[in-house]
Amino acid sequence: MLTADQRIDLADRLYAAERTRTPIPPLTDSHPVDVVDAYEIQLYNIRRRNRPVLGHKVGLSSLAMQQMMGVDEPDYGHLLDDMALPEAAPADASRYCYPRVEVEVAFILGDDLPGEGCTEDDVLAATEAVAPSIELIDSRILDWKISLADTIADNASSAGFVLGSGRVRPSDVDLRAIDATLWRNDEQVAKGRSDAILGNPVTAVAWLAGKVASFGVRLKAGHIVLPGSCTRAIDARPGDSFHAEFSGLGDVSLRFGSVR
Repeated sequence: MLTADQRIDLADRLYAAERTRTPIPPLTDSHPVDVVDAYEIQLYNIRRRNRPVLGHKVGLSSLAMQQMMGVDEPDYGHLLDDMALPEAAPADASRYCYPRVEVEVAFILGDDLPGEGCTEDDVLAATEAVAPSIELIDSRILDWKISLADTIADNASSAGFVLGSGRVRPSDVDLRAIDATLWRNDEQVAKGRSDAILGNPVTAVAWLAGKVASFGVRLKAGHIVLPGSCTRAIDARPGDSFHAEFSGLGDVSLRFGSVR
């Protein structure tokens, strides 16, 4: 485990990398960062940004990604108000180091969730609606060469998100069988189904509620939860236009401005 000064030093490196768009070598190249260290580094940078928390995202929620990273549970990051992206205006690709997009079934909470011991029934009861979403992920670590600790410290590689206009009550859709298709410009680039997320995205939200409680964080009414991607991540380039369609939910789009 790292000292408090070491955690602050690594947090400072990530903070500077995000603001200057200058990726840094993996934190784990120079320090023995464990999972607890990594979450404390993430929380340190979230607090210093001093922005309202709109919700949280779950990462590594597919079995394939967990096996690739050598872990047996997901990770999580924070969604802040300055990470919310509009559908109507293009995102500035120059703000990011290595932007990629993922398609997700967003959960919008109508009530607070319990922490430790949160169940899938609790999640369904507290969810006001689900919505189509695209998450913009990015890595402040050079060339995406991340370990589990690196991505956790780096806010689970989260950088932004956009919600579509559709809102569906969880009781009106089979949350395990939502088909999602992603187009980049006019090309279909990814396709998946919501049961790729731990077998059921509700499971990911229940896991998240318990996990964040161990760090003194709660999932509250009004929060947005992104439970993990239905598909693989797709690189985003300046000028790209993405469009995702979800069976039973609707669609959502995200555009990136061109380089001048």
